[in-house]
Parts: sequence; structure tokens; C-alpha cells
Amino acid sequence: MEYLVTMTTHVPDGTPQEAVDDIRAREAAHSRELAAQGHLLRLWRPPLQPGEWRTLGLFAADDDAQLEAVLASMPLRVWRTDEVTPLSPHPSDPARQADKPG
Repeated sequence: MEYLVTMTTHVPDGTPQEAVDDIRAREAAHSRELAAQGHLLRLWRPPLQPGEWRTLGLFAADDDAQLEAVLASMPLRVWRTDEVTPLSPHPSDPARQADKPG
């Protein structure tokens, strides 16, 4: 199953830049691991206002519980809220079209 996740990060005021840089580096490394495992399919950064951190992610998981475990494993989760939208198959999805006999 695929999920579209809007991830909004709020770094607490007074957080040292060194701590922000560290957690962002760990987030990037862990995102690469999740992509290699097939859980993180795509990330988008929409246009943002100064000081705003928001990312859209396309994730794959067997179910809601596995998705929650994946999201909870990400370092930025300590500062982030996630809005999850489960995606259902659509008849015109390219993968479904490839499955049809021609």
C-alpha cells in the first residue's frame, strides 16, 4: 500500500544550529536507508516561506502499523507532525495498465 505523507517540522526556538545540522544529516542518511528498503519512494519540497520546513513523501508499507514504525524511525520525527493520506489503486495507474493483457 502507498501513503502520501505531509511532514511538517517545527524546530523549537533556541535549538542550537549544531543540533539542527546533526539531526538533518541523520535524517538524510536514514531516508537513503528507507529508500533502499523500498519504504520511501519519493520526496518533494514544496515552495516554502522562510523558516518553514515541509516535505511531501510517498511511502510504501504493508499496513498503517508498518507505516507508523517507518515514520517513527526517522530522526526528525521528534520535531515533526505527519499527516497521512492512504492512497488506493486507481484503474488508470500505469502499473495496473501494464498488468492488463494487450
